Amino acid sequence: MEQYYRKVLESIGENPNREGLLKTPLRAARAFEFMTQGYKKNVDDIVNGAIFTSDNDEMVIVKNIEMYSLCEHHLLPFFGKAHVGYIPKGKIIGLSKIARIVDMYARRLQVQENLTKEIAQTLMKVTGALGVGVVIEAQHLCMMMRGVEKQNSVMKTSCLLGAFRKEDATRKEFLALIS
Repeated sequence: MEQYYRKVLESIGENPNREGLLKTPLRAARAFEFMTQGYKKNVDDIVNGAIFTSDNDEMVIVKNIEMYSLCEHHLLPFFGKAHVGYIPKGKIIGLSKIARIVDMYARRLQVQENLTKEIAQTLMKVTGALGVGVVIEAQHLCMMMRGVEKQNSVMKTSCLLGAFRKEDATRKEFLALIS
């Protein structure tokens, strides 16, 4: 990947041999690998058996999970917060595992709509929950730095599954608790 970043620098008219850019192709390659590390992860390794028996049947919510991703259309960052909730059905998941699932999918080339859905579907599958709700609020540099250049725009997406979709009271409770 380093050689391709060198070519990118050359293609914009830069000299990759000048002092400030000598190690840029290597640093950029390492940064891109870090920002896309989600491709090297899988749910089974992340969850790592951290599913526990529980008689809790009340909503569990993790708010304000910081997330960083790359827009698959422009390779520019989008970043924000994910709010994740679920209603256990005999099983709960380790708290940190929810944030790790968010990171696994966020650290891939993405669109926010799909990211939201992937997190919700995975949590539903892994926990067998009665319902799952995911809301993501993010700012997109592809919209802020280029194109329409709207600095204060925030995109919100949601995916509601099971009881969060079917039961109006459950949906309202979740949305009230995350706001």
